[in-house]
Amino acid sequence: MDTALQNRLERALREQAPGLFHFPEIYGQGWSGLYIGDRVKLGNDFLRLVRQGRFQGVEDTGEKKDGGRVYRKRKQGRDGGGAGRTANAVLAGFEAPLQIERL
Repeated sequence: MDTALQNRLERALREQAPGLFHFPEIYGQGWSGLYIGDRVKLGNDFLRLVRQGRFQGVEDTGEKKDGGRVYRKRKQGRDGGGAGRTANAVLAGFEAPLQIERL
């Protein structure tokens, strides 16, 4: 995924309300016109970048629903949701605290 697309997605995510979403909602217009292989590649790239912390305040829920992976945009606090914030990860049906560090 090139930098221009990452920046476009970051702008779309800033406008996205907190809550659950699917990647095509963020990608926007043109998603359905992409070849299936391109959609899979972009979806995998987005997942990898989310897991690496590229999109602040966005996390992978680890769930799939309605044919796609479900992501969550957290509400941003006064500190902007930066380094050292604690998130809950759902692991094998239970919640465990997970410390997230920004690189």
